[in-house]
This record gives sequence, C-alpha cells and structure tokens, in this order.
Amino acid sequence: MLLRQKCASVTIFRNLKNDIVVSSLIRILETDKNNITDFLSCYSDLTAALYSHNANLSEYILKILLEDENLYITAKAQNKPIDSYIEETAEYELGLFRKLSEITPQELADAFDYNGFIPKWRTSDIDFLSEYRNRINNIGKYGYGLYSKYIMFILKNGKTVPVKHPDAQKLSQLYGYERERKAVIDNTIALLEGKPAQNVLLCGDAGTGKSSTVKAVVNEFADRGLRLIEITKQQLRDIPHIIDSICKNPLKFILFIDDLSFSSDDDCFGALKATLEGSVSARADNIAIYATSNRRHLIKESFSDRDGDDIHRNDTIQQLISLSARFGLTITFTKPDKTAYLDIVKGIAEKYNINTDNEQLAVQAEAFALAGSGRSPRTAKQFVHSLINNQI
Repeated sequence: MLLRQKCASVTIFRNLKNDIVVSSLIRILETDKNNITDFLSCYSDLTAALYSHNANLSEYILKILLEDENLYITAKAQNKPIDSYIEETAEYELGLFRKLSEITPQELADAFDYNGFIPKWRTSDIDFLSEYRNRINNIGKYGYGLYSKYIMFILKNGKTVPVKHPDAQKLSQLYGYERERKAVIDNTIALLEGKPAQNVLLCGDAGTGKSSTVKAVVNEFADRGLRLIEITKQQLRDIPHIIDSICKNPLKFILFIDDLSFSSDDDCFGALKATLEGSVSARADNIAIYATSNRRHLIKESFSDRDGDDIHRNDTIQQLISLSARFGLTITFTKPDKTAYLDIVKGIAEKYNINTDNEQLAVQAEAFALAGSGRSPRTAKQFVHSLINNQI
C-alpha cells in the first residue's frame, strides 16, 4: 500500500491531518506526478508553515503528535484500560507519521522529476514510539492538547483560550513579603504533589504584589505541570463547567479570580460560595481556586446596607461577609512600612545596576511614594523605572 493510501486510514491521530504542514505533505503525495504546478503550490504551503516553527520536519511532526488530544492519550492519562486493537492502531500510526517525517525535499523533487530550486528542510532519525511512550509516562508534567502548549488561559464564551504572551513575572523578581509568598508556594507544592491543597484568598492593599505572586508561582512551577485559568467575577457561574472539563486532566490547575469583591445585592457570590463549599460538584484534587481582593471581607458595604429597615439585611450582609471564610487559606498583604519599602527599592535598584548613594536613594524613594499612591512594591518599581528613564 502506498504511503498516501495509508494516511487516508489514520484514526487515532486524525487531528494531525488538519495541520497545514501534514496536510500539505499528504496533498503532495496525492498529486499527479505530471502536475508540477500543483506540486510546487503544495510544497510552498508546507515549507511556509514549517519555517514559521523551525526547518526540521521530523521535529515538527513529533511536536504536534505529542501535543495532540485524542482518545488514546486521554484514556492513558486517566489510567483507563485500552483495547489491544487501539494499542495496535496507535503504534502503527506512530510508525506511519515517523515515515512521513523522514521524507526529504530531494525525494519529492525526484518523484516529480523536478530540477529547479525548492526550499529545503531537515529531517532527523527519531523513534516516535519511544518518544510517545516517554510522554505518556510523564503525562502529569507535560499534559496534552491545548494545555500542553500554553501555561496561562482566560475564559471566553465559556471556553478556555490560551494567553499566548502571558506575564513572565518570576519569583526572583519580587521583593519583600517572603512569609506571605512562602505560604502560597507551599500550598501550590501541595497541589502539585497530590496532597490536600487549600483554596487561597490573597487580600490586602493595592500594589502589594498579590496578583504578581500568583502568576510568578505559576511560571515557577509550569514545568511541573501547573497551569492557570483566569476567571472574571462575571464568569463565576462557569466554574462548575470548567471544573468538569479539567478535573480528569493529569495537569494541576489554579482557577484565578483577580480583584474580587461584591456588593450586597450581587448574586454572583452564590456561584463562588457553592463551589468553595463543594455543593455544586465534588472537589477535584487537581484544582485550587486562588483569588485576590483589596478588601478583607470581599464585600462593599454601603450606608444603606447598615441603616436599612429590612430585618433580613444584616443576615444578608453576614452571609456575604462569610464568603471570605470559605477559603481555606487567607494571606494578607499589607503596605510596607518605611524600612520594608526602602529595602524593596534597594533590591529593585540593584537588579537594574543603579549606583546611587543609599541615603539619596531613600530620600527620593520616600518623596516619590508620598507624592503618589503611598508605599508599596508597585510604587517602588515605578520609582526605579523613573530613575532609569531620568524622570526625576
């Protein structure tokens, strides 16, 4: 059977035939050998797509194979029994794609008896079956499908969408708040190790690094299988659906809600409360909810809340306030005092190799804070950036 005919029967890895590199290669195999124009057109599509990644066809096809979400990899990830026929088919198709990946430009040119110039690519001798088995053995570290390609995601129309250029914040770039950050790190490590992990509320003053801490932690442990899905307050009702879609995924997930707060007449809190209490769906071992808030109790209490005549108003407010207690771990980030603030300034200044007298640096940093929004890590960073840009 010809290679092009074998490709037509691909079953488990059929998604790969939608890839432009693979589909263009198959189209070349199917093209009439006398039709040089169609050959060159398909060849151009292939190389243009391949060059946007690298110039090695074997490495590219292996990469999309390892990232493909299919019935075989999902069953393996969930330790489900797999029929011997499916195992046989997977092994056969991996061998087939290996053969495809080893096709050289010269072989194609010779097949069409073409002597003109064509863009070249490289091939490598890679054992696809061995590489795929290794991926399965480390599925909790690498994952599969969309979650194997990206680290951070947002929710759009009820579906997770990758953030292709996420915040690259690192823990080493954050200064101060070692105790607070250690609590977040320790809880995250527990999640990664399959131990009981708490839902976390990071609350406190604006600009103290709550959101930066969460994203830096995700970047730190992404290579151990940690992913982040950011959810807005308006999307809280989608949480049960998200949990259902990822609860059996081998990776670990943080559902991240940034700058969370409610008003007393806000009904969105019910969805979150139900999730935290586990009344909507069972708590998944691979998921934790991390939320940040500038308010300790998450609730924007107004004078009308306190002064109204409704005898149930106080009960309603207390119910809303109790939401913060549903988080197993609450970590408070307060604005730094003068000494801590200046230590943060010095740390950031050293990172940028700013050689300024410490006393002068302290005076300028304090003046910058007083003229702005007060002392905070964000203010410290803005101050150092202003020094770099010669704005003061």
